[in-house]
Amino acid sequence: MQPSLVGTGRINTFNKGHLTIVGTTFVVMNINFEGKRILVTGAGQGIGKELALRLSNYGGQVIALSKTKQNLDQLCAEDPRIQIVCVDLNDWNATRKAVENALPIDLLVNNAGVARLNPFFNATEKDFDLTFSVNVKSMLNVSQVVAKNLIDRKVGGSIVNVSSQASQAALLDHTVYCSSKAAVDMLSKTMALELGPHNIRVNTVNPTVIMTEMGKLGWSDPKKAQTMTSKIPLGRFGEVSEVIDAIVYLLSDRSSMINGVALPVDGGFLAT
Repeated sequence: MQPSLVGTGRINTFNKGHLTIVGTTFVVMNINFEGKRILVTGAGQGIGKELALRLSNYGGQVIALSKTKQNLDQLCAEDPRIQIVCVDLNDWNATRKAVENALPIDLLVNNAGVARLNPFFNATEKDFDLTFSVNVKSMLNVSQVVAKNLIDRKVGGSIVNVSSQASQAALLDHTVYCSSKAAVDMLSKTMALELGPHNIRVNTVNPTVIMTEMGKLGWSDPKKAQTMTSKIPLGRFGEVSEVIDAIVYLLSDRSSMINGVALPVDGGFLAT
């Protein structure tokens, strides 16, 4: 299944991705990942799981990474074409070895993340260490392995790091989480700077609240949720599919000149 341009009018020609309709040429924005090996971290549930399924449907050979074997088995039951890697991203060396064993990787989505939500004075050392280990440190680790292999093979690639609107807006009780996502944005920009000359693009997507299991941790209370949705011009939280659409675009060649960007998927929250 591939995205395709839908329109009206008489089609005069169809050749090499172009439709000519009544004298006007439209580029068909087909996105196809055939022949591409795509690593998705945090692929056991939520955005990562649905992303893995979508990318597989678009022809990519997906390698799904998670620390929870049961979740990976369920994913494979839904799509047996998906390969799995079970490893705890908190373990630097084990992660490095697991990713090396999965090479070559052409496209990477660093999606794994955790949220330990406490007010500033209640934030603990454990909160900080776990959050930064998964949300930032593992991103550096996995990206180093993948990017080095791309450079060794002399091929370009695309890396998408999943950040958050919390990287740019302070949220109540999100001291450590906001800090980790701000670090993700700057890590991604420096990666874009250093990897760009090798034709490796690095971007982030920065969603608003998405009601995955993680999203429910902070926003399941209707009163608290209202304090957020009231600040979103579109008046609602985002859908998983809307985040995936942005990731797919940034992975694809259709975004070939986009590098070092933090793309909000937030209904206008950061614009207010």
